Amino acid sequence: MDISIVIPVYNEDESLPELCSWIERVVQANGLSYEVVLVDDGSTDRSWEVIEELRAANPNIKGIKFQRNYGKSAALNEGFKAARGAVVITMDADMQDSPDEIPELRRMILEEKYDMVSGWKKVRHDPISKTLPSKFFNGITAKVSKIPLHDFNCGLKAYRNKVVKSIEVYGEMHRYIPVIAKWSGFRRIGEKVVEHRARKYGYTKFGGLGRGLKGLLDLASITFVGKYGKRPMHFFGPVGVLCGLIGFVEAIYLLVSKFNNMSTFTLTNKPSFYIALTCMVLGTQLFLTGFVAELISRNSPGRNSYLIEQKLGIE
Repeated sequence: MDISIVIPVYNEDESLPELCSWIERVVQANGLSYEVVLVDDGSTDRSWEVIEELRAANPNIKGIKFQRNYGKSAALNEGFKAARGAVVITMDADMQDSPDEIPELRRMILEEKYDMVSGWKKVRHDPISKTLPSKFFNGITAKVSKIPLHDFNCGLKAYRNKVVKSIEVYGEMHRYIPVIAKWSGFRRIGEKVVEHRARKYGYTKFGGLGRGLKGLLDLASITFVGKYGKRPMHFFGPVGVLCGLIGFVEAIYLLVSKFNNMSTFTLTNKPSFYIALTCMVLGTQLFLTGFVAELISRNSPGRNSYLIEQKLGIE
């Protein structure tokens, strides 16, 4: 199969027929074999009924229905598991991403040998509550990750199949898939300026200060997980040893001072006594945290397990 198109869906029943019809025209015009994997993330409108109708009319359309809302990362992760195409394209269901971009994104993967290509919505049709936080966090993410992208959160992306089968997207990490891919060893990451269309149906489900705060927390999480997810002791161990060593050295100093001034020196009257005690306790706790984190990281099945109510056309 040439391409798989993975689309997370949350309350987008109005846009789905037009979007799928547009995708069909594009892929047929380019002679591509394809599948469209629509992942219904616990929609409360008629989205799943529409997906069933689309599937009945076109066997290339497939569906996954979550029992409840898990979020975009969960939808992408399940879509990636189901994708069979040599190139996997992701896009949003709100028709703000243009299917006309699909052939060029696929060409960049196959001919220019990129592992993934991220869209860049250079001209945006979004409210300022989305554009300002987006610019801020894109700048920070590019600097921290050293990946020269302008738009990490663009829903329109293309991947080699091997990439989506090798990464895990969970929590709210869909914003940082390029970072996850890089930490997984896929370093050929490209960018393409893509058309960003004004929303035709419904309203945006994202935006505001809360989204910005989540972005900061997600960036801190993905940076930590990328460096220490498989070896947490390498983070907690050195910090714990350093803290404990400071406390131990301070305790030795206090004991020596006590023996040199037995009559005038009282350990518990010195603030440094409590500082030394705190450092040694904290150092021990950090070291033990490293051990516990190692055990968890090696024994964490089911972290990315979701209740799926129904599937269409997916084994």
